[in-house]
Amino acid sequence: MKKIDLTRNSEELRDLKAGEYALLSGVIYTARDQAHKRLVSAKRGPVDLKGAVIYYCGPTPARRGKAIGSAGPTTSSRMDKFTPALLKRGLLAMIGKGGRSEEVRRAIKKHKAVYFLTYAGCGALLTKYIKKAKPVAYKELGPEAIHRLEVKDFPVIVSIDSKGKKQGHPISQS
Repeated sequence: MKKIDLTRNSEELRDLKAGEYALLSGVIYTARDQAHKRLVSAKRGPVDLKGAVIYYCGPTPARRGKAIGSAGPTTSSRMDKFTPALLKRGLLAMIGKGGRSEEVRRAIKKHKAVYFLTYAGCGALLTKYIKKAKPVAYKELGPEAIHRLEVKDFPVIVSIDSKGKKQGHPISQS
């Protein structure tokens, strides 16, 4: 299992191979359908996507003393129609559950990005890896707002690597 510091070197992500497990530390952003729609339609988005990692997640409100509520992955294919445009803007990686379209796989390869899976059905467990959370854009969307998350050893599996190679995996394939 590789530990990846997102603040240091994006090349570490690009060197990962399909099927490898990794632990991500650094900043990731949540975004779901409505946020993606707005990001694509805006000439300049509220978040700089160059080198960014988006987690397809709509977290629940934080409980007292916690950084965030349940934060499990959303089905990634719902973002497929927006993904090529966001990759073109410099998006480095995405985290979600389930498969991606062939068009997205080709765009991932073209832009040397990475698509990760994380554990579906484990939203409460995944919160232990989220150290800080703050809504940073589209707050009126509630759980679909973009949140800035600081993560430590967030568990992922490379589903599509930067060369476009796919790896099916028993977790998060729903």
